[in-house]
Amino acid sequence: MLHEYKTIEKPIENILLKEKGSKFIGFAFPVNNEAELKNVLDKIRTEHPKATHHCYAFRMGLNGENYRANDDGEPSGSAGLPIYNQLLANEITNVLIISVRYYGGTKLGVSGLVKAYKESAKLTLEEANIITKELETEIEIQFQFNQQNVIFTLLSKFDAKVLNFDANENCILIASLKTAHKENISEKLSEMQNISFNFQD
Repeated sequence: MLHEYKTIEKPIENILLKEKGSKFIGFAFPVNNEAELKNVLDKIRTEHPKATHHCYAFRMGLNGENYRANDDGEPSGSAGLPIYNQLLANEITNVLIISVRYYGGTKLGVSGLVKAYKESAKLTLEEANIITKELETEIEIQFQFNQQNVIFTLLSKFDAKVLNFDANENCILIASLKTAHKENISEKLSEMQNISFNFQD
């Protein structure tokens, strides 16, 4: 099973490509959900209100199952798709690429557009640092106060981060850990007495 994915480390902005008088300005942003996506698109549209087109493509989800390619008024398939193909070529997800075009007076034709948008996306991604991120999952564990040392020792063994700890006679702890460790930690916890736990997926 997949426990990690490739994405970009931080936003890349204003990568310029000139083609027969037209300017293509490339942007790439790491995005995790539709709200972030919308904010970024709104931001770029506000920054470039006079641009002729704001073409973009994104992939989200572990296998890139949530995706869209938008031609924003360019001939169908001439902009969004070439941008999207660069996401595929780099095997990255949770990334939005936007190519803002200022029309320069010379028509590029469909094949020229495909080439320009592909190049714009490619140049933008060449500036990005591609990183591998591991999926994380949250676990809630309930245990008795006198068991906390055992629990904390176990969590540190799996590099889990404690997010919340409610220390009473019956303690409740929420931690996040790499999804890859889920089965191992489940096994260990199942062997202990007086402990209940569940994953918050």
